[in-house]
Amino acid sequence: MKRSDQRRLAVFALYQNDLTGRDLDTLIADDATDFTRALAEATLEEREKLDEQITSYAKGNWPIDRIAPLERNILRVAIHELLANGDVPPEVAVDEAVELAKNYCSADAPKFVNGILGSILRDIPAGASPEPGAASD
Repeated sequence: MKRSDQRRLAVFALYQNDLTGRDLDTLIADDATDFTRALAEATLEEREKLDEQITSYAKGNWPIDRIAPLERNILRVAIHELLANGDVPPEVAVDEAVELAKNYCSADAPKFVNGILGSILRDIPAGASPEPGAASD
């Protein structure tokens, strides 16, 4: 299974968790890959920190609950991947998030997702993670 598909499954599980409050373990298929499971679990674990990032970079500091749930979870996964310093190149994390937004969200979502992720990328010094609220105006 391609990583794009695994990432999509993680986003959808997080989206369902966000809307229903159901336990992530019940939302991820038993045959899910280790990548899918680890990505979803790590993103959920860091949700508060990720939401601070999203809020600080959203134009006008929109409250997190004002952002559509699917867009919010696409952003959470992408930001987790940007900040995790793992094996996912930043450009891939951004491209994957924008593609998910194009395929599953409103017409304005890809631009919104790309804008937030691009701003975060610009603020990340080589090898470092930006602090919440470090958005440049």
